[in-house]
Amino acid sequence: MPKRKSPKDEQPELELAAQAAADADAAETPEAPAEAAGGEGDGPPPQAPLAGAYRNWFLDYASYVILDRAVPHINDGLKPVQRRILHTLWDKDDGRFHKVANIVGATMAFHPHGDASIEAALVNIAQRGYLIEPQGNFGNTLTGDGAAAARYIEARLTPFAREVIFNPKTTVWQQSYDGRAKEPVTLPAKFPLVLLEGAEGIAVGLSTKILPHNFNDLCRASINYLQGKTFRIRPDFPTGGTADFSDYNDGARGGRVKVRATIESQSKYVLAVTELAYGTSTTSLIESILSANAKGKIKIKHVDDNTADKVEILIHLPQGADPKQVKQQLYAFTDCQVSISPAACVIENVDGRDRPAFLGVSEILKRSTDQTVGLLKQELEIKLGELEQQWHWDSLERIFIEERIYRRIEKSTTWESVLEEIRLGLEPFLDRLQREVTDDDITRLTEIRIKRISAYNRFKADEKIKQIEADIKEVKHHLAHLVDYAIAWFESLQEKYGKGRKRRTSFDEIAQINVKKVIAANQRLYVDREGGFVGLNWRQHEFVTECRPIDQVMCIMADGTLKMTKVTDKVFMGRNILHVSLFDKAGPPEYFTLLYQDKKSKRCFAKRFTVGGLTRDKLYSLVASEGSQVVYFDVTKNESAMPTKLRIQLSGRCKARVKDFEIDLSGQTVSTRSAKGVTVTKYPVRKVTRVLGAGESE
Repeated sequence: MPKRKSPKDEQPELELAAQAAADADAAETPEAPAEAAGGEGDGPPPQAPLAGAYRNWFLDYASYVILDRAVPHINDGLKPVQRRILHTLWDKDDGRFHKVANIVGATMAFHPHGDASIEAALVNIAQRGYLIEPQGNFGNTLTGDGAAAARYIEARLTPFAREVIFNPKTTVWQQSYDGRAKEPVTLPAKFPLVLLEGAEGIAVGLSTKILPHNFNDLCRASINYLQGKTFRIRPDFPTGGTADFSDYNDGARGGRVKVRATIESQSKYVLAVTELAYGTSTTSLIESILSANAKGKIKIKHVDDNTADKVEILIHLPQGADPKQVKQQLYAFTDCQVSISPAACVIENVDGRDRPAFLGVSEILKRSTDQTVGLLKQELEIKLGELEQQWHWDSLERIFIEERIYRRIEKSTTWESVLEEIRLGLEPFLDRLQREVTDDDITRLTEIRIKRISAYNRFKADEKIKQIEADIKEVKHHLAHLVDYAIAWFESLQEKYGKGRKRRTSFDEIAQINVKKVIAANQRLYVDREGGFVGLNWRQHEFVTECRPIDQVMCIMADGTLKMTKVTDKVFMGRNILHVSLFDKAGPPEYFTLLYQDKKSKRCFAKRFTVGGLTRDKLYSLVASEGSQVVYFDVTKNESAMPTKLRIQLSGRCKARVKDFEIDLSGQTVSTRSAKGVTVTKYPVRKVTRVLGAGESE
């Protein structure tokens, strides 16, 4: 793999919003006045001198954040800080635990970004337990508790990490930031670590969120891929729970995963949360439950947290509560159910240059498996070369000692004559070797000690050479059947490290919860008609109805205005409220009959209408002009029950000859709220009453 170039050496062609944003900023840079450019006729003014610098600095920063901080590399699945921590642990590895503070300090020789970020990354890796073995208080991912101070806790590499991500012979090295040491460009990982542990990061113009997967699932998927079979991998969360992967979209952008906590019924009025939804902790979950309870969305008595190594949150319900309904409410209004949007973004090397790429998890696994095969081949080729070299040296040493060639140099007086005598002595036996003898080979023969020559055992030498030949044959067989060798390697890896690593997250289809059906009407709505306020649990005022915290309330005032808002503790709607009701656009309509005295024309109009869609907190007018006054109002949920005959009594001071008459509204159609209505009279109205027909009663 070629060495990665820094953004200053060569700007990567990042397909990012960063480039577009920089171009937009440059385009919007205000131009200097014409006078500053030399007056009229001197052509367009030059670009502001700092615009180009800011644009380059922005792109350099964006490139740095993407490539060197926030996004993992597809080769080893690690971010730079994680890679440097693991490299430091390997460099210091002696099988014993090391103080985390010591590890952090040593890592700063490669990662110059402060100890806090290094310590946080190390603790995060250790909590997962695959690559770093912790000792001491590393916090609790279930409760959200943090780790102890770095000077009190210790860590070391796991056997799995030593086996799958380190090999100096296949590692490509680069200079550290200060040139004092060498660090790996990427580690030669032979496992899809980015899928095993997951990754999350926010860069400039993009973000990545790769969900964790099960170790055994990844091993089986790699084996199926090598065997040419189809495979599908689904995330497995360390917190367990139940997930719906129907819209997972292979982990690419645009997908969505629903995850539910596991809730069990311990008794009639006690629910127990035993597994969490991914991304939550017992602390955040309890806070969301208490918040929903305070808002009236659920009704509970209290919550107990008994979590230690396993999750146990006890939710105590009030007498008469329905546990099944409360469970649905917990999923709908708390962190017992969360929605996750994956976006698998990794850094890949294209034509010697690193750049971000959005891939599906299946593609990431395929590329990781192909890389594993390539690394296994490289390791076999290196081993084959070492075995052949060892066979050559042992065979040369055998000839040198058994044929007593060392005696030819007894009379040699110069170094050149020594080398020449040995070369001449070897010539009759060159056909026993597989390659020519070099000067280094002859020099190596002169370094054999007399004690070794005198203690030479021909039988042991033959056995050693035969073992080397058997090893060479085995390595060549593996190279000739590389895919089978890789499959066996994955099977061996699963056998050694896959025991006890069962899936924790079950998968099932999660139906959409109808919030309006599961939430209980456990609030009481009150109204202060004269003051113009409505609110919840206002016992000193007029009770309206039982309601839910998600309901919306609609009010019609005496001045002919209408307003709709969400129910809350207390809200002003308008003075002299005539009507209060819960508004539900999808529910059965209400039928209104309204007579009002118009301010502008002085006439009295009558209208029959229903209310359709409304915008929350917007004031609507049901009358023709501002300042009008409602003289009669009626509402019913049945159109046939609307009043048909009304008795109109006019003001005694008006000039009308008939001041008491009836009108028939049966022929008037039900219109919309914006309709003006029909004229009833041009005189002021004193009183309007309903004329009851046969069978009707007030």
